[in-house]
Amino acid sequence: MLDRPITGRRIRLRDMILDDVPMWGRWMLPEQRWHELDGPYYPKPSAEDVATMVASVRDRIEAGNWPTPRTRLVVADLASNRLVGQVSWYWESTETNWLSLGIVIFDPEQWGRGLGYEALGLWCDYLLAAMPELARLDLRTWSGNHGMMALARKLGFTEEARFRKARIVAGAFYDGMGYGILREEWNARYPDGFAASLARDVTG
Repeated sequence: MLDRPITGRRIRLRDMILDDVPMWGRWMLPEQRWHELDGPYYPKPSAEDVATMVASVRDRIEAGNWPTPRTRLVVADLASNRLVGQVSWYWESTETNWLSLGIVIFDPEQWGRGLGYEALGLWCDYLLAAMPELARLDLRTWSGNHGMMALARKLGFTEEARFRKARIVAGAFYDGMGYGILREEWNARYPDGFAASLARDVTG
């Protein structure tokens, strides 16, 4: 487990627990709306795929088999501790310590409430603290995902790449988008850490 959950104003980031698994499995099913925005150009998992994923996640929870630093955390509602999404990262290049971030808020009724802003900001803080070798953080999306592009800009990421007509969604071409922020840029924007900036928003 983490030493302690990473807490914001309305959400916390934590390891997955067994109580999360049934809900997480339902959100993984291909008919869920979040799949329309999160990499819709990739194949969706089948129900059989999801069953295999659920079994694997359950085994990992029971074994306590979590990497350090974490590669994925649950986004949970602060009041109820109920799973609402997840954050993740993957390597672009292990040779140069270059990674990309991911986030999804599963329930459409929770979209547009700033939960993604809190979750991704706290995730950035965690990764930069846990991995001092990182010089930058990346975020990849597509030009049809306006919410993710706005989130990147709100956190201070810079649009660094636009691959024109690189993605096909529902038969239409969209641009592939790349955003990045350097460690020194993040530290200048959030000198006391992102969590402290959330606290100032409440008291200010």
